[in-house]
Amino acid sequence: MASTGSTPFPKWQLAILLGAPLAIGLGYLYMRSRFEDPEKKKVAELKAKTTISLDNEDNAKAAESAIDRAMKLKAAGNRAFHAGEYDKAIELYNDAIEACPSERAVDLATFYQNRSACYEKREMWEQVKEDCTFALKLNEKYVKAYLRRSRAAEKSGDLVLALEDVTSACILERFQVQSSLVNADRILKALGRQHAREALDKRDPVMPSKHFIKTYFSAFSEDPIAKVNVDANETCGFANAKKALEVQDYDSVVKACTEEIDAEGKYKYEALLLRATFYLLLGRHEEAHIDLANVITSDAPTKIRVNALIKRASLFTQLENTEKCLEDFSTAAQLDPDNSDIYHHRGQVYLLLERMDEATSEFAKAVELNPNFSIAYIQKCYADYRHAQLHKNIGALTTVRADFERALELFPRCADAYILYAQVLSDQQEWGRAEALFDAALAVDPNNATLYVHKGLVQLQKSTDFDKAVKLINKAIDMDDKCDFAYETLGTIEVQRGNLRRSLELFEKAIRLAKTELEMTHLFSLKDAAAAQLKVSERWGLDWTVS
Repeated sequence: MASTGSTPFPKWQLAILLGAPLAIGLGYLYMRSRFEDPEKKKVAELKAKTTISLDNEDNAKAAESAIDRAMKLKAAGNRAFHAGEYDKAIELYNDAIEACPSERAVDLATFYQNRSACYEKREMWEQVKEDCTFALKLNEKYVKAYLRRSRAAEKSGDLVLALEDVTSACILERFQVQSSLVNADRILKALGRQHAREALDKRDPVMPSKHFIKTYFSAFSEDPIAKVNVDANETCGFANAKKALEVQDYDSVVKACTEEIDAEGKYKYEALLLRATFYLLLGRHEEAHIDLANVITSDAPTKIRVNALIKRASLFTQLENTEKCLEDFSTAAQLDPDNSDIYHHRGQVYLLLERMDEATSEFAKAVELNPNFSIAYIQKCYADYRHAQLHKNIGALTTVRADFERALELFPRCADAYILYAQVLSDQQEWGRAEALFDAALAVDPNNATLYVHKGLVQLQKSTDFDKAVKLINKAIDMDDKCDFAYETLGTIEVQRGNLRRSLELFEKAIRLAKTELEMTHLFSLKDAAAAQLKVSERWGLDWTVS
């Protein structure tokens, strides 16, 4: 599985460094508005009581009699509900609604909400939503009604409404009720996946930045494409593709490879592998899968087939098919057991899966086979750190730090050595050294825009300095306008700052650059969460902006 160059795991996972709760709750930390002023509420209740007492005495007595009857019907309905007699309970709640005076809005809302509970037991989702809607018109801060309508909307496939309602409930509960947060998380993932699949069908492939592509290829120490020496005088399609690679004319690579393949040239397998690689980079998964399969089942040299298996395994990871991913790695290891790339990339998969014992073992094997491959060496250090952290092994943590220090000595020109060690130190709250290491990485790799994002994240961690963080991340965007990590991180920060409209724009930019369904699902989840919070905020007149 190819590295992104700055981390051994998907760059979107770094959002957790913000230390924030669910996306829908981020703005709550800075909410200045409040739903109800207790003193104003008391005054309003007193006025209501006074108004009733000044009404015509006969009307007041009639109203009192009607609400008494409605309450008795409600109590009978409750008894029927708890006895599992849902049809009888519905009839009793119907009668309670009919009997209830219209000015008793809160009580009437309760009757509708109770009746919706009966419909929920009957799995009559449209009726549930309808009754909850009536209840919310009468009492717009009714948490139970939001939660029940959210469940019914989710069951009936209306995930947007489900998310808006659970967001409303979370806000009203001050994000203190774990079950509501769990429901929100589940709905967000489902809605994000739905939107991702819709978007993937319509998206226009975008070539990643030149730095990203260069970094991608550097993650393969035994890249068979790089090792093919084409005569300078050759003019075949693959020769043109190699020249395009050398001058970073990446938009010409696929066309040149296709020329070689169509001509059945002597480099057809290399061309198939290279074209598949660029299809992967473009997010054209179906075409990548076809080309990789053709290479794997061919009589191409072993190194070419193994590289194709590693890349198809990466594709299966992106498609969340772990079983097929690991099958391809196993086949590759049988074909070429001494190929360090197999163990290096399989280690990354195990790291993603949080299978730390296997991850550390794979990276150790990769380094044993190729001790001079800097990226595998550093990622082994990082996997060892995660393993030691998981097992709370203080001694191992000390060893890991020594290993990172040695890595800096062995590979002073490898940016990843500084980056991953900086992330470890950030995790240990050693901000000063972490910043120094990111600066050292910039000295080695000055065109790496993601480093400014990492520096911005350090500012958030150590001092919650939003302005400085935003300035650094904007610098990343100025350097590389295809840096989706920057757009995503900045969007998350704007959610925290309460700038929800701005966050939606940033998440949309990141989505346009996403290449996999997994990454797109995550980004849409962030965008959908911010959109739901914005809609609820506008409905209630809340101000989430940092003062």
